[in-house]
Amino acid sequence: MRGIVPQHDEVWVAEDAGRVVGFFALSDGLLYHLYVYPELHGRGAGSLLFERARELAPDGFRLWVFQRNTQARNFYEHRGMRAIELTDGTGNEEREPDALYEWLP
Repeated sequence: MRGIVPQHDEVWVAEDAGRVVGFFALSDGLLYHLYVYPELHGRGAGSLLFERARELAPDGFRLWVFQRNTQARNFYEHRGMRAIELTDGTGNEEREPDALYEWLP
């Protein structure tokens, strides 16, 4: 978290019984690092984090996700986001094809 927090305007953490279960960072209309521990998927933490991001960015936001991450893409699409750009990955560190998603109110 030390490497993430200074880079972003907002960082939120989801906890359950004192245990961190997920987090996200938000800066300049981009949602970064929306993450929930895989063993805790489907329990609502991701939805709560996503809703907090919507509250913090009521005019909308964007995020990048790897194209092969179908679970995340389904999660975002189910919440009203739409893919607005697909890339071949040459613009990211991992060289992995990704997708730019957008949520607008």
